[in-house]
Amino acid sequence: MQLRLISWFFITLNFMEYIGSQHASRVRRQGRNPTPIKNTTRNETKVVHPNVSQGCQGGCATCSDYNGCLSCKPRLFFVLERIGMKQIGVCLSSCPSGYYGTRYPDINKCAKCKADCDTCFTRNFCTKCKSAFYLYSGKCLEKCPEGLEANNHTMECTSIVHCEASEWSPWSPCTKKGKTCGFKRGNEVRVREIVQHPSARGNPCPPTSESRKCIVQRKRCQKEGKGKKNREEKRKKSNKEESKETKQENKGRAARRQNREQRENKNKTQPKKRKAPNKEPNVAPIDTAH
Repeated sequence: MQLRLISWFFITLNFMEYIGSQHASRVRRQGRNPTPIKNTTRNETKVVHPNVSQGCQGGCATCSDYNGCLSCKPRLFFVLERIGMKQIGVCLSSCPSGYYGTRYPDINKCAKCKADCDTCFTRNFCTKCKSAFYLYSGKCLEKCPEGLEANNHTMECTSIVHCEASEWSPWSPCTKKGKTCGFKRGNEVRVREIVQHPSARGNPCPPTSESRKCIVQRKRCQKEGKGKKNREEKRKKSNKEESKETKQENKGRAARRQNREQRENKNKTQPKKRKAPNKEPNVAPIDTAH
């Protein structure tokens, strides 16, 4: 009899605990779920959470005083920003650095890039790596693959570039100490230009000039002193001839000027002669009586 009473007591206690738990869970669900509010003017029922506000700012469609934006207006991206221990929803026109945007029918979200990626197009395609990593085909690597080299300026894995040179120029005339005469054995030179400079791991550039010995028929060089002397003599002779001609021209010009002045002075000193009037000659009358 005592065992039955004890068993009934435990059964009753468990049943009461079960009823209490169901009531508590129902209360929690009512707190989470939105409460339907009926609009009497349009006979519509609109579901609104007690903590959700409709008059939001900054691109938010719905927001909360504690969590910030809960949904965004069309074309905007939803992203969570951490402030201390709390995360607040924000609506932006584009995702910030370190995030990439994904569009869904109901919401547009900003997802975080990988840990070694600074900016990315998708989670598996990086466009810029963080420091100490090199970008190659959308991935961030600590070392570049074989056949590529690390470019520390762009922080990318690039192809190795080897040096390229142009074709050799024709050989120059045979010279010796800058002269082309007065010797039998001299040197001739040819050159080429660098078309493509190498990268850090590329093959170095070859020499851009080379020379070789040459043999020519000896010919005498014209002495520089005699040449100068002849040129000076010619110049002096021409100057003398020019000076003689100019002297003669000047003498003739002076003589003509002097004659003209003499004539003018003579005309001024002599009085002018008056011309006598023309008189008719006295002609004897002809006697016609005979």
